Amino acid sequence: MVRTFCSLILLLWLAPAGAAERVISLAPSLTEIMQDLQAEHYLVGVLDAGPLAKELESVAKVGSLGQLNIERLLELQPDLLLNWPGSISPRQLQQVQQLHIPVYHAQAKTLRELARQFTEIGALVNAAPQGKQLTAQAHQQLDSLEQRYQRKKPIRVFYQLWDKPMYTLGGGQIISDALSYCGAENVFAQLPVLAPQVNLETVLAAKPDLIVITHDQLRDSWPEAVKIPMITVPDDGLERPSWQMFSALEKLCQAIDEAIKEK
Repeated sequence: MVRTFCSLILLLWLAPAGAAERVISLAPSLTEIMQDLQAEHYLVGVLDAGPLAKELESVAKVGSLGQLNIERLLELQPDLLLNWPGSISPRQLQQVQQLHIPVYHAQAKTLRELARQFTEIGALVNAAPQGKQLTAQAHQQLDSLEQRYQRKKPIRVFYQLWDKPMYTLGGGQIISDALSYCGAENVFAQLPVLAPQVNLETVLAAKPDLIVITHDQLRDSWPEAVKIPMITVPDDGLERPSWQMFSALEKLCQAIDEAIKEK
């Protein structure tokens, strides 16, 4: 509720007459959303947090993940920062706020919240029509997936992130919400930690119908005696909450459905 109220205040402040024209993105997913909105030309700075699209390689870097270069940021004179929780330290975020630079806090825990962000960010960067269109398309796609993959009993899924030690998704992760659109449920959705550590015994005790792994190499972490069907995430677009997540979700739902039919 607090985040929504703050976003509303920011929208009223900047849009439409004072739309931002010098934007710094503090997360790869938010940089991609600017591209989705066809507003990447407003980007004057990004965090150095992985590969960039070729057309953005010349955009100034304002630090690395967790460490913002405040001096460089001030040199770029931004009129809007796009922030994802954890991208920079709480102390540095407080510093930025004391500089009275408008900050949009993007914290999507569900795909419906992510869909709304296209409209909110679009309104801030003079891309309102594109934002509204993407939001509408996202909701239509989610509605379609819910209808196509409705099940009387959800498929119980164990989603494996890593093996040594074994990590999975907690209920607060957006991917955990994404599974519901495939007619599935995260067997560890009750855990509040975003990436809880588990072990083979606790996984088997949860009785998953399907194991979803993020990389093929993780297959080696499972003994041959475990006969639970397993699929690899078909598109790494699920890793970043931007428009690509919606197309990646389509592929995941199809893969889950095919695996269960073969069972």
